[in-house]
Amino acid sequence: MIVLKTTDEIEKMRVAGRVVGQALDLAGREIKPGMTTRELDTLIETYLRDNGAIPAFKGYHGFPASACISVNEEVVHGIPGDRVINEGDIVSVDVGSIIDGWYGDSARTFAVGAVDKTRTELMECTLQALMAGIDKARKGHKLGEISSTVQQTAENRGYGVVRQLVGHGIGKSMHEEPQVPNFGSPNEGPALKTGMVLAIEPMINMGTREVKTLADGWTVVTADGQPSAHFEHTVAITDDGPDILTVA
Repeated sequence: MIVLKTTDEIEKMRVAGRVVGQALDLAGREIKPGMTTRELDTLIETYLRDNGAIPAFKGYHGFPASACISVNEEVVHGIPGDRVINEGDIVSVDVGSIIDGWYGDSARTFAVGAVDKTRTELMECTLQALMAGIDKARKGHKLGEISSTVQQTAENRGYGVVRQLVGHGIGKSMHEEPQVPNFGSPNEGPALKTGMVLAIEPMINMGTREVKTLADGWTVVTADGQPSAHFEHTVAITDDGPDILTVA
């Protein structure tokens, strides 16, 4: 069942989303060669808690950290630890928060120092795909218009669009209906209605679209070892168009 949110509830979600956006701003400022992914996670968790938010990911189905931090070939759900971030890496950081029972969820991929052109172009295309998808998040459109737009934006550049992982509805729970694939037909899926809130999150690979999960049970990597990028926003469908709730 798709749960529609009232205007007041969307404003509560904006509070949770804004803190996520601010935490990602902090991550972008602080990420640097030589730091570990655990150190970056600690900075994010401290920021969330200092600003009245509960880290939504910590303990979620047993996940052991506050942020998913995925480096280079890691697509999503990377567990922060001793891995050192190096010059030239691209690092995807996914953050969730809970404030007053409402969730916010957003992700960005950061370039660390001087990054080669191919990785920069992958990041730029993934962000472009997200924003093009968001532009289709309008009352009366089919959900598939978001999905197909993301897919076309990435595949027109020769990239692989991950199929095994999708975006999702969000509200009082991290994952609600409907699922939001990054591929499909514009005529598929439910009609978008005012009050729907979606986490739209393209995961785009430089090479094959295929992925696999590592032995830790969490970290998803590209099947061919090539880099991946991930951008995400929590977006409300309103009478006036898409409203991004996870801006700082």
